[in-house]
Parts: sequence; C-alpha cells; structure tokens
Amino acid sequence: MLKRILGRSEEEKKIREQGRLPPGQSLTQKFPVLHYGAVPTFDPLTWNLKAWGEIEEKVEWSWDEFQALPRIKLKLDIHCVTRWSKVDTEWEGVSLASLINSGMITPKPSAKFILQHCENGFTVNLPLEVALGENFLLATHFDGEPLTAEHGHPLRGVIGAIPGRDDLMAPYFWKGGKWLRGLEFMVEDRRGFWEQAGYHNEADIWKEQRMVYSW
Repeated sequence: MLKRILGRSEEEKKIREQGRLPPGQSLTQKFPVLHYGAVPTFDPLTWNLKAWGEIEEKVEWSWDEFQALPRIKLKLDIHCVTRWSKVDTEWEGVSLASLINSGMITPKPSAKFILQHCENGFTVNLPLEVALGENFLLATHFDGEPLTAEHGHPLRGVIGAIPGRDDLMAPYFWKGGKWLRGLEFMVEDRRGFWEQAGYHNEADIWKEQRMVYSW
C-alpha cells in the first residue's frame, strides 16, 4: 500500500514538473466511474448513431456499420472536474474530423456547435471547432479493450489534452458524453445537462473553469 502511494506521489510530481497537471488537479492511477443515471443496456441489433441538424444530409449508422468506419488510436491526458487526472490514457475509435473530411458528414457553413445526445437523455455541448480537434474522439476502446459498460460501452465521446499541443483547447473530461447515440449540429450553442446545472460552459482545464455558480 505504502509503495503504491509513494509511487503515485513521485509520478504526480514528475507530471506536474512537466506542466501536464492543470491547477487544482491530483494524479490518479485508477479510473474513477462517475456518471448521471443508470448504466443502459446495449443491444447491437437496435443500436444506432445519428447525425443531424445543420448538415447537408442526415446520417445514421448501425453498430456493424460504425465498427467498419476507419479508426485511429489516440493517447490523452484526461482531467475530471472532480479534480482527478489520469495521464497517457489510450483510446481507439472514430475521429469526427475524419467523418467530415471524408464527406460522410457535410456540415453547413452555419454549423458552429455540436450537442452530444446520449442515453438517459444526457446531453453535452462543444464548439464544433473543438470537436474537430485531434483530441476529440468517438471512442469504442480504452487501453486496448472495448469500453466497459460503466465507462460508456459501446460508444462515448472522449476529450483531453495531448502533451505539447497548446494549440488544442482541452476541456474537462465531462465534455465527452458516455453512451453516445447522436450528434446534433447547431447554429447556436445550447447548454447540455451539466452546463444547465451550473458547470462552466467552456470548461477549460488550464483556466479552472469548473462551475459558474453553486446552489
């Protein structure tokens, strides 16, 4: 136990010295489970992912169709608004930018934001330019294995920080929605579940944009 604690403390000091630990964050070697509502049931025969709104044509993928899309792997430092951080996490999935660059989704010029629609009515918003960054992924795998149910199986949005990439805006981890089912492209911003409850709309990890107000 003591060896594990000392090892985590040494790693945290190293990561902090590298400038990879945002203000107010502590390093964890675990992967805490945090979400709103019950874990939904996944049925691959009925599951689908839809994209609609300010795009030229509505798109829908079945589970088999989504699995056949081009995939990438991504390494991220992730930072939760509850003050834990986990570094060098490995994800695999589909890049939203690749879907747009390949013409599978064609946003209209008016599209400036997306709203991630998830199971249980959960939603979370992002500027489209942030969702098109290299640090946002529609993820199906974590650490070489399919996502567990508690972490968003079969599909979740994932966003974090890529060390050394100061050009990419890095929000807190809640800005990637678990159990993702839809992407709505929008002209104007519309706040998601936690944003409506008082969480900061931009959620920049380096500015400690956690809450706008508290009850």
